[in-house]
Amino acid sequence: MKSVADRFSEYRIMWLIVFFDMPTETKAQRKAYADFRKRLLTDGFTMFQFSLYIRHCPSWESAEMHRKRVKAIVPQWGEIGVLTVTDKQFAQMELYRGIKRPAPPPVSVQLELF
Repeated sequence: MKSVADRFSEYRIMWLIVFFDMPTETKAQRKAYADFRKRLLTDGFTMFQFSLYIRHCPSWESAEMHRKRVKAIVPQWGEIGVLTVTDKQFAQMELYRGIKRPAPPPVSVQLELF
């Protein structure tokens, strides 16, 4: 029987990363993109960047199950990639930001007249 430490090992916990590039030129392509994205969200994925979604999985078996779900919903157009990494590898990710973006302009209040 596995100990609690083994079950929650940073080498056993997995992250599933789905990245995709899909065309959105036609109405059908935009619908396919939206449907694919919604199904990822329904399956517990979180948007990390615009075309990159991540999901935490407590084990390799769980990650494999969700990978198969993604494979089953691959749309007709575009390219989908799936990467599985350990929690230890995911924790070593370095994120960099460029120049700070300017603050958005203040939202003006529109007065409605009857």
